[in-house]
Amino acid sequence: MNIDFSKNTDGLIPAVIQDAETGKVLMLGYMNAEAYEKTVQENIVTFFSRSKQRLWTKGETSSNFLHVKEMLVDCDGDTLLIKVHPAGPTCHTGADTCFDEVNQGKGLFLNYLQGIIRHRKQNPTEKSYTASLFKKGVNKIAQKVGEEAVELVIEAKDDNVDLFKGEAADLLYHYLILLEQKNIDLDEVIAVLQQRHTQ
Repeated sequence: MNIDFSKNTDGLIPAVIQDAETGKVLMLGYMNAEAYEKTVQENIVTFFSRSKQRLWTKGETSSNFLHVKEMLVDCDGDTLLIKVHPAGPTCHTGADTCFDEVNQGKGLFLNYLQGIIRHRKQNPTEKSYTASLFKKGVNKIAQKVGEEAVELVIEAKDDNVDLFKGEAADLLYHYLILLEQKNIDLDEVIAVLQQRHTQ
């Protein structure tokens, strides 16, 4: 990445830390070139501490490391966005984030999964179960959604939580396939829910 550490006289650039799964902003730190290189090499976030005046690996005392998933630089080359998997609470106070927000929910994965499903539709292969459903058309996909819904209802009457979650996942996956077949983005459905919520 083309990062310009020389824009500031202290050679530091801000690094926004975001949870890769929840999308929550966890904290803001600063990096110099050495901290950046260490982060890249170890895949664990290291900052330059302005108070300690040294490199500081987040979690070096608490073991709540920030494991790097992805690093992005902004259009000006002077700010980083680092997506991570946190090994525990991020803030020194014990809070999930330094903004005292609860860091939960993996809903962003649905957007990722939607992208995979779209790719299977646009680039079908013989080995892909998802592509095979698209090939069979909307009637087969809708039938599959109905079957999965019935199986979920049946499991709901029993006490096997793992089987219930498995059927719920099957239904959700096939529902996303049906949305893609109808060329409807999940965000459009969420917008309907949001509109209903405000009424």
